[in-house]
Amino acid sequence: MKGPKATSIAHKKLEADMMKKRKADAKKENASKKNSGAPKRPASAFFVFMEDFRKTFKENFPDNKSVSVVGKAGGEKWKSMSDSEKAPYVAKAAKKKAEYEKAKEEFNMKINGNGANEKPEESEKSSSDVHDEAEQEASS
Repeated sequence: MKGPKATSIAHKKLEADMMKKRKADAKKENASKKNSGAPKRPASAFFVFMEDFRKTFKENFPDNKSVSVVGKAGGEKWKSMSDSEKAPYVAKAAKKKAEYEKAKEEFNMKINGNGANEKPEESEKSSSDVHDEAEQEASS
C-alpha cells in the first residue's frame, strides 16, 4: 500500500506547484496595473514617530546594527506614549495625508483628462422623464 500513498503525495506536490505559479501570475498582473507616476501613500503617525526615534536610538546606541531591535524598541515606546505625546506625530501625519489627497486628485485629473472623472450634476427627474420630454418636443 505504500505505492498509492507515494503517488498521492506526488500529486499534491504538483497541485501545490501549480497554485504557486497561479499566485505568481496574479501578482504580476496586479503589479502591472499600478501606475509608477502615482503619488505614494503618506506615512502614518507611527512611522513619522519612527523617523525621529531611529535618529535618537542611533545616537544612544551607535554600535547597534539590528533593525529589528530598533523596531521593537520603537513599538514599545509608541505603545507607552500618551495621546498628548503622540499628538505632534498625528498632526504631521494628517498634514502629509492632506498633501497626498491633493496630489492624488491632481494625478487623477491628469490621467483622466482634466476633470473627466467628475460626475455630471444630477437632476430630480429620472432619465425616462427626460427622454419622454425630448420625444414630446420632437413630435410637436
